[in-house]
Amino acid sequence: MKFLVFGLGNPGAEYADTRHNIGFMVLDRLRQEFSTSEPFATGRYASTASGKHAGKQFLLVKPQTYMNLSGQALRYWMQAEKVDATERILVITDDFSLPFGQIRLRGSGSAGGHNGLGHIETVLGHNRYPRLRVGIGRDFTPGRQSDYVLSPFARAEQEELPSLLDRCAQAAMAWALRGLAPAMNEFNRG
Repeated sequence: MKFLVFGLGNPGAEYADTRHNIGFMVLDRLRQEFSTSEPFATGRYASTASGKHAGKQFLLVKPQTYMNLSGQALRYWMQAEKVDATERILVITDDFSLPFGQIRLRGSGSAGGHNGLGHIETVLGHNRYPRLRVGIGRDFTPGRQSDYVLSPFARAEQEELPSLLDRCAQAAMAWALRGLAPAMNEFNRG
């Protein structure tokens, strides 16, 4: 049984350390958990890496379609790997409605104005897929959210980022190994 974990972000060095790319950052951290792993390689619509942990197979997917077209990569890799969105796919994304450092694991929900999640919903035709939302804070004036999500983390946030990425990786592993409900009970506190 294979689990697909999609970390949303934008390709290119100019976006690498921005808040919007926390999904990519989580996948980099998650890859370190695997007993067997390969580096990310460019594939169709995405950079991917396979790995194994606790007897489970994982495919980590970083869409290279830019955030607004994330659903293209999701659809392609779901079909290529013959995986259903409601069971063995987890989408990891930034969320400025959550305080920095807070995470929320859910089995479904609205896109909440997030362009990547919105495109995934359009492509799938529903919003019933697990997602891990990672709080990036809301330190911007109205109308400036694009500038905010495409900016790097503040110095104090950068110091806390490694522990946040650790928790996100643990939450993703708990989702795959123990199931959605137990993972939500453990990680949706605070």
